[in-house]
Amino acid sequence: MKLFEKNWGLVLIIVISLVPLISLTHPGLPLTHDGQDHVARITNFYQSLSEGNIIPRWAGNLNWGYGHPILMFLYPLPSYAASLLHLIGFSFVDSIKVVFAGAFILSGVAMYLWLKEFLGEAPAAAGSILYNFASYRFVDLYVRGAIGEHVAFIFPPLILFCLLKMSKAPPPGRGDIHPGGVRSVWMIGGSLSVAGLLLSHNALAIMFAPFSIYYAAYLVWNSKKRKLLTINYSLLTTLGLGLSAFFLLPAFMEGKYTLRDIVTENVALTRFVELKNLISSPWNYGQSGEFSVALGLLTWISFLACPFVVYKLLKTKKDPLIFLGAVAFFVLSIFIMLPQSRFIWETITTLQKFQFPWRFLSLTVFTGAILGAFFVSLINNKKIQTSIVVIAVIFVLFTTYGSWEPKDYLLKQESFYSGIYNGTTDTGESSPIWSVRFMEKRADSESRVIAGSANIQILERTSTKHTYEITADFRSRILENTLYFPGWKVYIDGKENKGVQFQDPTYRGLMTYFVPTGKHRVDISFEDTLLRQISNYISLISLGVLGGLGILGLRKT
Repeated sequence: MKLFEKNWGLVLIIVISLVPLISLTHPGLPLTHDGQDHVARITNFYQSLSEGNIIPRWAGNLNWGYGHPILMFLYPLPSYAASLLHLIGFSFVDSIKVVFAGAFILSGVAMYLWLKEFLGEAPAAAGSILYNFASYRFVDLYVRGAIGEHVAFIFPPLILFCLLKMSKAPPPGRGDIHPGGVRSVWMIGGSLSVAGLLLSHNALAIMFAPFSIYYAAYLVWNSKKRKLLTINYSLLTTLGLGLSAFFLLPAFMEGKYTLRDIVTENVALTRFVELKNLISSPWNYGQSGEFSVALGLLTWISFLACPFVVYKLLKTKKDPLIFLGAVAFFVLSIFIMLPQSRFIWETITTLQKFQFPWRFLSLTVFTGAILGAFFVSLINNKKIQTSIVVIAVIFVLFTTYGSWEPKDYLLKQESFYSGIYNGTTDTGESSPIWSVRFMEKRADSESRVIAGSANIQILERTSTKHTYEITADFRSRILENTLYFPGWKVYIDGKENKGVQFQDPTYRGLMTYFVPTGKHRVDISFEDTLLRQISNYISLISLGVLGGLGILGLRKT
């Protein structure tokens, strides 16, 4: 009973977070903008995993069967989670639904844990309610089907929670519990959280980074062990980046081989949000940028109460810097979505890789929840605090229930997703720059002769390895109906063929090669480039260091 009294806010946020998820129990896949494509991607991800590729990078069945490098640029954490669920018996569709549900609950729990650590039980519950029941959260869940963004919401508060706990760890040589073990726990947790955010949605990681840096600087400034804390935070960040290097470095460095910059150029300049729509816009299932972007009445009340909160903080001699930082980022995140910020997007062209200014709603929702939590924390009467939380729960349940379900459901066989998929599952930004943006039909065969005379027999075919026995009557040219991307290599009788072509205008982006007269074994395999190998080693080393810290921490407790 005492445990419940101390953590009633946690129980509350878990219970009420289950209510909007009831629609996920309906048979079929919620009909969303990206839902079907996500299932197809994750199906290809799982297939590659099952073939022994620990880091899936090539989707063999996408793009009408010509394959696609989208897995190199697609946030892998949700795919790993869904693959694990499928492995233990869930269908691909149900696996994704469980990931969506789990992420929704965990994001509220993470926000609760962080806010409770420095504001208390009721404020933490209030902030978590605002965080989970913001309209944009249901847009991600039931309109867009944006699994990466949805999962990413778990990690910003979790990172800040670990930073805060680390700042409170006793200095070396003090405390009843050896500080080495204490710091190791939060070092590991923080590093995994940083990696989790980067592997869930790298764009959102960039978006949340400035506030995380601000918060870390605040904790360092208020610490008596500034140097030690700075070193620990730097190591935590380095390990988080290192753990995710296997994905981040190739995705960033090899994006130049795709249509990414061409497809995304100036798109953001046409997708700004009007302030009136942030204040009020009806719930709908419109396409990109046409859905509701309203922040919600409670969030706006929290913002309008900011002068009162600042006054109370100063009057009670409490440090206002965290709150003021949240206010600043709240205002900035709103401004960057408005047409008035166009000059920033035109000046800092890297921002255009976000594609949609309304993505900054993620930061607005996060900081808005902090504002609401602070407001509740400055009410001295605990009963009134609890009453405000109860009122907030009733209010959000009644005002958001209309957004707790998708427009419809898709009922398709698993084979629809696991077989050849007639699409790339993105807008073409991940397509190789030397290829067409979209293929338009399936190939009539996996491989065929386009010049000469030869017989082709398939010996083995997986996502990343195609093996043939080719008997050529004389020197013949072979077309491999697979898109070329750095890493694909052709071996004839064990020797690499350096003459692979992929820019023939007649077969744009597809691999062609010559085989000499006679019978030959041809192996075509997708391998890691040097950059990918280095990235893998960085992640492996980081994982080893993290494991070492864990062992060291256990020995010192």
